[in-house]
Amino acid sequence: MREKYVTFGSAVRLAGVLHLPTDMRPGEDRPAFIVLHGFGSHKGAANVLGPTKILDDLGYVVLRFDMRGCGDSEGERGRLICLEQVEDTRAAIDFLSTQPQVDPRRIAVLGSSFGAAVAIYTAGVDERVAAVVSSGGWGNGERKFQGQHSTPEAWQRFTDMLRRGREHRASTGTSLMVDRYDIVPIPDHLKGHVLERSIQRFPAETAQSMFDFRAEEVISAIAPRPVLLLHSADDSVTPTEQSIEMFKRAGRPTELHLFAETDHFMFAEANKRVHQLLATWLDRYFPLIRSSAGGEPARIERHAAS
Repeated sequence: MREKYVTFGSAVRLAGVLHLPTDMRPGEDRPAFIVLHGFGSHKGAANVLGPTKILDDLGYVVLRFDMRGCGDSEGERGRLICLEQVEDTRAAIDFLSTQPQVDPRRIAVLGSSFGAAVAIYTAGVDERVAAVVSSGGWGNGERKFQGQHSTPEAWQRFTDMLRRGREHRASTGTSLMVDRYDIVPIPDHLKGHVLERSIQRFPAETAQSMFDFRAEEVISAIAPRPVLLLHSADDSVTPTEQSIEMFKRAGRPTELHLFAETDHFMFAEANKRVHQLLATWLDRYFPLIRSSAGGEPARIERHAAS
C-alpha cells in the first residue's frame, strides 16, 4: 500500500492517512472506505489499522483520520460530541470525493464502537454514504449506558455524574472533567486496547452527548444502501442488544452477525472468520469496481482477506 498523510477541513483541521492500493492504474478510480476510530482513540488504534489493512489488501482506497480533539487533529482535547463527529465524518466524505483515485459515488464508512454509532448516524443523514459496516456499535445512548452501568448503584453514580456536569457548566461556565472509565467501564483484560495516546479524561458534556445520541432513529433511512452489523455475542463493553435493536429497525439489505470467541475490539483480534465474512459481504454488496477515463467500469478480481 501507499500511505499519504493528509489534512482536511471540518470546523477545525483534521489529520488523516490516505491509503492507495499499489496496483492502481493511471487515471483509475475505485470505491473507498472511511475507517472511524472508537471512543477517545485515534487513527493508529488496532481496531482502525486492522480493517484498514483488510480493505487495502482487497483493493479499496482507505482514509483513516483523527476526530477533532483526538490524535493529531485540532480541537479541544477530549471534547467529543457525537454530532460534531458526524460533521467530521461528512467532511471526510467531502475530502475523499475530491481525490482523483476515488469514485465519489462509492464511498463507504466503517466504524468500531463509538465510531460505529457515528458511521450509522452519518449514513442515515447523508445519502452520499454508499454502504456501512458497524462493529460493536450502539444505537441508543441511554439504553447503552444502562447496560454498561447495570446495577442500581452504578446507574445512580452515572446519572449523578451527568447531573453534576450540567450544574458545573451552569454555575462556572467550564466543564467538569471525568475519567473515561466513569463514562464507559471496561474490564481489566481489555484495557490494553486503550492506547497511550487515547484520551483519558473528558468533559461531562461528552457523556451527555453520548447519552442523547440515537443512531437507531435514523438507521431505517439508510435503505436501500447496504448495512453490515457485526457484534460479539458476549460483548464486555457495548451490550449486544444494541446491534440487535438496530437490525430490527433497519431497512434492507441489512445483515447482522454475532460472533462467538470475540470481544468488543473484534477488528483488533486475529479472527479470520470476521475477516472472511467482511470480504464475502463486500463482494456481494459493495464490490470492488475500477473505472478509468474513456473505459468501461470493470469488476476487479481479488484474493480473499487473510
